[in-house]
Amino acid sequence: MQVTVETTQGLERRLRVEIPEEKVRGEIDKRLGDLARSAKIPGFRPGKAPVKVVARHYGRQVRDEVVGGIVRESLADALDQEQLRPAVVPQIAPLETASGVTYTATFDVLPDISLPQFESIEIARPVATVSGEDVDRMLERMRVQHRTWSRVERAATPSDRVVVDLEGHVDGKPLEEARATELPVELDAGRMVEGFEDGLLGVQAGEDRTLDLSFPEAYPEHLAGRPVTFEVKVHRVEEPVLPEVDGAFAERLGVVDGGVESLRSEVRANMERELGDGLRALLKQRVMEALLTGDDITLPESMVRGEVARAMQRRREELERSGVDHRHIELSPDAFEAPVRRRIALELVVAEIVREHRIELDHARVRTRVETIASTYQDPAQVLDWYYSDRSRLAGIESFVFEEQVVEWVLERAKVTDEPTSFDRILNPGQTESGTA
Repeated sequence: MQVTVETTQGLERRLRVEIPEEKVRGEIDKRLGDLARSAKIPGFRPGKAPVKVVARHYGRQVRDEVVGGIVRESLADALDQEQLRPAVVPQIAPLETASGVTYTATFDVLPDISLPQFESIEIARPVATVSGEDVDRMLERMRVQHRTWSRVERAATPSDRVVVDLEGHVDGKPLEEARATELPVELDAGRMVEGFEDGLLGVQAGEDRTLDLSFPEAYPEHLAGRPVTFEVKVHRVEEPVLPEVDGAFAERLGVVDGGVESLRSEVRANMERELGDGLRALLKQRVMEALLTGDDITLPESMVRGEVARAMQRRREELERSGVDHRHIELSPDAFEAPVRRRIALELVVAEIVREHRIELDHARVRTRVETIASTYQDPAQVLDWYYSDRSRLAGIESFVFEEQVVEWVLERAKVTDEPTSFDRILNPGQTESGTA
């Protein structure tokens, strides 16, 4: 086997492999000989036809099979011989098979990764506990989530909701998707077009109001940024009524025994579980950010293109599941490229740490992770079987566990200091600790 390597541009390599006809012919003759012992050829008993006769019937098929096998085996050998690590599946050029086998394989190689000095990395580890005040705030949020509404005969305030009929007009024409009847609008929820809720402050039942607004730029293309006029008829104004935190409230939330104290205990346990997950996620994020503070990594462009295409397809599928026809929304690859490049760079660094320092996947942790996921379903055993019946389904979980192991490995060597924080700063970063959801 003769192998030559050409660097075309950047990380792209072109590998030319030549296999002599003697090797190809030897493999074909061996395959034909094996086939002759069982082949059924008209005019001959099974397995008794001469090899030359078998070759006339099956020669082309056998040669194609042999060539395909030789290409696969020789490519693996050539990559190993030249110490090349493809970033993506190599693209095989048209084969020359008249005499021997000659082909070219084009691919990007994985870049050389310079790992940082882990002992010099500084990581602030967030530390927090769930306090009694945190539990009080959570119960208050739960009261808000389970509020009811009572009609009032006064002007609407920011904490109220109004029930309205509305019709939107664009360029003076009614817009079907901007029409509703008996629509409840919470005036402090921020769910409507910007300015809509503020425009209804002070309205009273029976009042009509016209709102001249604009659709956001993020809306579908045929509406994005366009002026819209809403004709609104107010049916009633309602104020929130929050339930008392008592035994009835606890039962309503599924806590049958123990009343309020049991409710507080269960709420605290859930908060501590969420806080633990949040702290670990933030710590992992900080470790990953620290791993990327060095020199920029040259990325395989074929890998970037493939991941951008997959990210765009996932976005289209999300839009479809949300009931949005993605054909009305133009997705730009540029919007996906930056996060994709960052993710690939992190994956390459993590993979290099795993390779260079011989970190092995902890299969027991993978099992525990799958069991944790399965425990949230009605039939955990069925979920376990689903994952372990097809190893490809475990790939995402194995990657997650590998990253956790790398994070722990880095933390054992880095300079780690504790950073006091709080439940709300971790789980509700957009809110003040004194406010409610």
